[in-house]
Amino acid sequence: MGRSPKSSWLFCLGSMVGRDFKNVNQGSIMTEKCFPILMAEDDENDILAAKRVWEKRRIQNPLYIIRDGEECLDYLHRRGIYSEPGSAPRPGVLLLDLKMPKTDGLMVLKHIRNDEALRRLPVIILTQSQDEEERMKCYALGANAFIVKPVGLEGLSQALQAVILFWNLAELPE
Repeated sequence: MGRSPKSSWLFCLGSMVGRDFKNVNQGSIMTEKCFPILMAEDDENDILAAKRVWEKRRIQNPLYIIRDGEECLDYLHRRGIYSEPGSAPRPGVLLLDLKMPKTDGLMVLKHIRNDEALRRLPVIILTQSQDEEERMKCYALGANAFIVKPVGLEGLSQALQAVILFWNLAELPE
């Protein structure tokens, strides 16, 4: 597609050395852990909202955004535009939309769970779908959580903040 790794979006605020949970009540998340978060999302409004949430809540985890399922798999396997060292840090958590171009979220999730090197990656489905059958398929394929995207920036902000806080508290697999 001619896209370079620079087309993926990254946001991280400073070093986390010596910090613990501070300012959560003031709307920011500062933790000792600063693992990358990969967000697979094709909706430009949701991407802009996530960026605003990261800035507004001062979330310390670096956020990488990719825009379709095929690019997600390229990122995770460090191939194509992500084959350069350092262009695709291993994420601690994947926020995965279901309705994406090229390869949908269900196929990405299935691929992740069938790959020995990726199967322990926590995958949170973050979607507009409220379809019960899709939700059950996601859990059957090994999703760690299924979250229906709240309407509006404040709702999305609270949901993302809760997800990030939870995964910063949880012990991630190697």
